[in-house]
Amino acid sequence: MLAGLDDEQRAAVTAPAGPVCILAGAGTGKTRAITHRIAHRAVTGEVRPQHVLAVTFTARAAAEMRARLAQLGVQGVQARTFHAAALRQLRYFAPRLFSGRELPEVINSKARLVGLAAAKVGLRADRTTARDLASEIEWAKSSMVEPGEYPVAAAKANRETPVDPARVAEVFAAYERVKRSSGVIDFEDLLRSAVWAMEEHADVGEQIRSQYRHFVVDEYQDVNPVQQRLLEAWLGGRDDLTVVGDASQTIYSFTGATSSYLVDFPKRYRDATVVRLVRDYRSTPQVVGLANAVISQARGDLAGLRLELVGQRPTGPEPELKVFPDEPAEAAAVAKRCAEMIAAGTPASEIAVLFRTNAQSQSYEEALAEAGVPVVVRGAERFFERGEVRAAMVALRAATRTTPPDAPLRESVVAALEAVGWRPDAPPPGGNAREQWEALAALVNLAEEYVTAAAIPLPGAQAAPATLDGFNEELARRAALQHVPTVEGVTLASLHAAKGLEWDAVFLVGLAEGTLPTTYAKTPEAVEEERRLLYVGITRARQWLWLSYGGSRSPGGRHRRPCRFLPNLDPDARRGAPTRPSQKSDGTRRRVAVVSCRVCGATLVSGSDRKLGRCSTCPSTMDEELFERLREWRIRVAAEQKVPAYVVFTDATLTALAERRPERMEELAGIAGIGPRKLGLYGEAVLALIDGADIDDLVQENLG
Repeated sequence: MLAGLDDEQRAAVTAPAGPVCILAGAGTGKTRAITHRIAHRAVTGEVRPQHVLAVTFTARAAAEMRARLAQLGVQGVQARTFHAAALRQLRYFAPRLFSGRELPEVINSKARLVGLAAAKVGLRADRTTARDLASEIEWAKSSMVEPGEYPVAAAKANRETPVDPARVAEVFAAYERVKRSSGVIDFEDLLRSAVWAMEEHADVGEQIRSQYRHFVVDEYQDVNPVQQRLLEAWLGGRDDLTVVGDASQTIYSFTGATSSYLVDFPKRYRDATVVRLVRDYRSTPQVVGLANAVISQARGDLAGLRLELVGQRPTGPEPELKVFPDEPAEAAAVAKRCAEMIAAGTPASEIAVLFRTNAQSQSYEEALAEAGVPVVVRGAERFFERGEVRAAMVALRAATRTTPPDAPLRESVVAALEAVGWRPDAPPPGGNAREQWEALAALVNLAEEYVTAAAIPLPGAQAAPATLDGFNEELARRAALQHVPTVEGVTLASLHAAKGLEWDAVFLVGLAEGTLPTTYAKTPEAVEEERRLLYVGITRARQWLWLSYGGSRSPGGRHRRPCRFLPNLDPDARRGAPTRPSQKSDGTRRRVAVVSCRVCGATLVSGSDRKLGRCSTCPSTMDEELFERLREWRIRVAAEQKVPAYVVFTDATLTALAERRPERMEELAGIAGIGPRKLGLYGEAVLALIDGADIDDLVQENLG
């Protein structure tokens, strides 16, 4: 259980029973630490697995936790989301709690009932307003705010309400009445009912607490008041609790989540063990350095818990900052670069384009489709809950009645999917249609993996044929665990939806003021949460990171400033003292010439790139013979003038000259680094060299 752990992870795993707080930075192996802690305690006999309840925020994270515990040989631990754990307990105790009746149906969406409630109080609410009202009700219930308390609570929390707060309160109250009359409950009711069950029914509380005696909470910075109240009800005054979190990844305050419970943990539990995980095994030192630079400027209450990450991977490329004339040009460049990366061997599933709002997705869907790049849009339904996937699974089960037992599995799966309109070699155009096609293609890929796995039996067992019946059982198992197959496509996701995920290559787009931070971030606390969103986005990248924005939303539109959180990404500038190149010594602003890449059109930020006239990643057109002649000329001129060679021209300037081959003084002056003085000293000689003149003659002329 301790093999392969670093010192900090080992300290977390072997911490004594009682309150433990693990502050785990992005990529530092927090899931490894907490699953090994559970397994270590189980193997040493300190706890029994069936007495452990581990809670997290997504079904995917819970499934991963269960899978890792199974690999460690630990069975019986309950790893669930807060809602899944509450639902399981309420269903078990429903006859006792609801006078012999079953638990009421849990609705998946509030929008329809909220629309009915709005109509009952005389408020006309379209679909968008109904969704916004539903979000406000969710926030209020998660924050344990009742309808009559809503206006005051919303004002204190600086909520941007869709209608007047008093009207929201009326809709909230009407929604509760409509819900009760319909005999249904919502997800917040699940948690509140579970709390009520334990606090108001001593026998229920005693039975649950006798079952669960040791607790682990992942992503503790995202806990909201009702979840914390449920956790306290489970604990019942006990303190065998391990929490894991990162204050710098607190990005769900708008839902009612608060990191105050993480911040105050050592105050609530004076004897708590606190462990900090700072070794980042996910990202290159270059990505880690940028993440540290962004979060190091954080202010406010959470800044004290920020972690200085230490990259553990080999060195990688510097993050790239690209500035484009407008958003369409930005989207086109991103799509082009994605296509190039895929053609060079990067799997599409290892590339992500992340943005601040879902509204930004459409332009990237269109640009990627135009470039022939497959796309997967995250943040909608879970994979196994998608309509096309459910229909496919029904078709696969139906196919078992007509498929011969010895039929090849892949062909059987393809035939079943063709019955629901899928074609293996005909991906349709359009983002949504292509996404649906890719989802079913993932099932075919999974069938191929299943065939391969069946051919490699476990030790002591015999190989068994991969049948359609067996494949259906595998799909059912994965659906229960939310063990989603890999879908081949570039991921498009909001920064919120990207939390907890990672890719080899990440494009962070739309990094302009007004988008990130959003114009709705009007308080210092809200602005700091926007900073944390950028930090989360940066730490999703393992190897390659691109940051970009369009100078305007549309061609010819109003100019925008870059995101205020972006540090200077010019490696040349980072090596020297910090400067403000747009500021004169007398404090007045001077105009900085905009230099665009002659290959892709991006605005060049790095000094070396501006000299070259292209991005360092764009293909070079250098005349190598001319470069060698220029370098020999520079050596001889420097020797005669008794100055270092770089004083004449730097290597970057020589490369730019050999690539761009200027023919006139005006073109020569357009190369960054060749000012009026050097133009007067060497301009004519350089143009002559480019034109094929003899080096000896030019040196003599220059010295004369």
